[in-house]
Amino acid sequence: MLTPAAFEPPGKAPPRGERRLRFFSIRHARMMETLYGAFEPLLTRLHPAFAWIGYDRLERPAAAVERAVKGALFDCRMCGQCVLSSTGMSCPMNCPKNLRNGPCGGVRQDGGCEVYPDMPCVWVKAWEGSRLMRAGDAIAAPQPPIDHRRKGESSWLRVARETNGAAPPAPSAH
Repeated sequence: MLTPAAFEPPGKAPPRGERRLRFFSIRHARMMETLYGAFEPLLTRLHPAFAWIGYDRLERPAAAVERAVKGALFDCRMCGQCVLSSTGMSCPMNCPKNLRNGPCGGVRQDGGCEVYPDMPCVWVKAWEGSRLMRAGDAIAAPQPPIDHRRKGESSWLRVARETNGAAPPAPSAH
């Protein structure tokens, strides 16, 4: 029986085993952390150009690129509030219950998901990935609840905007 989460299309099958690229990203969380550490300053330096072009005009193309890159690497669900650097490069939106602050009480003894027993628990994987990262203790910091109005928005543009002190736009009503 398929149980879709808020960020899964109805009828979507659960991920299958360790074949997904997202598990590579978790196993190589330190490398991904280093790559993002080089990418984030580039985003923030591009703020003047982004502001000149207009963040609203850039949102759709930036979100499309972000969806392609992060979708392939992390099975990203484009929540618009990325916390990969705090969760061992394991996207918490892959949890069928969309838990952002740790596992549910139903994690199986083998580390499997309560909803999809064949799928490793997103949070077990997050813990494994976080132990490889320099900033791995960030996994203990509570995350704010997900704002579903930001679904589909580019978190990269949000980082560029907020790091430079620009006010974030109001969430779009989808």
